[in-house]
Amino acid sequence: MTSSNGNSPADHFAGNWISVPELRLRDHYFTVPLDYSSVSDSSCPKISVFAREVVAVMAVNALMALLSFANLRFTNTYFSYFSQLVRRINHCHIFYICKVDLALSLHVLQNRKVMVLSFFLELPNAVFIQRGTGLSTPLTTSSMRQMKSAEDLAEYLKHFRADNIVNDAEFIRKRIVPEAGPWTILGQSYGGFCAVTYLSFAPQGLKQVLVTGGIPPVADGCTADAVYHACFEKISRQTEKYYERFPQDVEVVQDIVKFLANSEGGGVPLPSGGMLTPRGLQTLGLSGLGAGAGAGFERLHYMLERAWDPVITPGAQKQLSYCFLNAFDNWGAFNTNPLYVILHELIYCEGAPSQWAAHRVREANGSKFDAIKAAKEGRPVYFTGEMVFPWMFDEISSLKHLKEVAHILSEKKDWPPLYDVAALENNKVPVAAALYYEDMFVNFNLAMKTAEHISGIRLWITNEYMHSGLQDGGSHVFDHLMEMLNGKRPLF
Repeated sequence: MTSSNGNSPADHFAGNWISVPELRLRDHYFTVPLDYSSVSDSSCPKISVFAREVVAVMAVNALMALLSFANLRFTNTYFSYFSQLVRRINHCHIFYICKVDLALSLHVLQNRKVMVLSFFLELPNAVFIQRGTGLSTPLTTSSMRQMKSAEDLAEYLKHFRADNIVNDAEFIRKRIVPEAGPWTILGQSYGGFCAVTYLSFAPQGLKQVLVTGGIPPVADGCTADAVYHACFEKISRQTEKYYERFPQDVEVVQDIVKFLANSEGGGVPLPSGGMLTPRGLQTLGLSGLGAGAGAGFERLHYMLERAWDPVITPGAQKQLSYCFLNAFDNWGAFNTNPLYVILHELIYCEGAPSQWAAHRVREANGSKFDAIKAAKEGRPVYFTGEMVFPWMFDEISSLKHLKEVAHILSEKKDWPPLYDVAALENNKVPVAAALYYEDMFVNFNLAMKTAEHISGIRLWITNEYMHSGLQDGGSHVFDHLMEMLNGKRPLF
């Protein structure tokens, strides 16, 4: 590996160019502080942040860098998706962050290049480099065993939230953008949360901001309770809509719940070594109910179609199929993406603990989300959504050794701020945002309350897309937001 140019600092190295169809790629590694507040301390640990540079061979005037905050529920179709996006954008000066459970960020570089920086995990054929994931000093279920104690690991993990993701972005911007100029970002989902953090604490690095399905709740303390009160209401409606589409699945799910409840230990073993229980089954709503364009309802229905093994020998007992159990294991990818489970509620915390907010709110809903009781009473079994529960660390085999650190972090009170309301109210950076009215993951009403505090923001409110709008209609969504910023869609 060589430095990216003759006089690059030692904290930035670039590899050789390689070619794939219609694209040229080059890998970058940046050595960044684990804790930016201790950067002057020579003993401050360092981590590596990975980026992949992408050049659209045929796009003569397209020059962008992608900074991506991705989740863990979609496949390598994203590489094809952003490759098309890179090729089609011309005459843009933009650093683009997006996330449809993939977040991308693009910045126009003067030498017609596209920088891919991504955060959260690495998917096949595309690299997304949030610290702690992908090739960015990945924190896997195995690598975290290196820590001597749960307390040491908790102290380490507290540095992997949006504040330091933005610090990493600024670190990289100052090294790859000519004269360290500002860039334009587009943030989808958690990428949008990070974009609002960026607006709060480093607006000098931003030229423009686009957000899709990613305006966070902003309030004192931990907003997780408000989030989950709203999310449980939305997931109820999404479950009802699912059963309206596939009414036969009411009985299918009831039968699976009864089978699991009557099995030894209240569940059946999974291929991964974990246990599938009725409450675990309900987590299929995470990916099954919130995405559009065939990636949600249909995917869940086709999975349920394969739930049972055929009875090929008279008198054989009914059993769940290996195909179904294996599909469940791979559904949320928690085995390979543990940070999602550990840090999920902590993205809402500022100066207050989460204390397993989703679990508490679920309990407050009484028997509505009690799968066993619903099945016995002949009621539809409600799924759950983008929520994490403490019992997952008992039922998912690879997470069991992380149970203690998860509990430590859930009780942590002294979380630093992620947003600055005063800075947002005095914002001078142009912002355009798409809000999805039916969004199951980022609540519309909570997003609207935050939008009121972002000075100058322009909103596009639509029910044409679900949370996955950037995946389902990327060019339409992107073009619409850019037209709002460049004056093609003037203020009324």
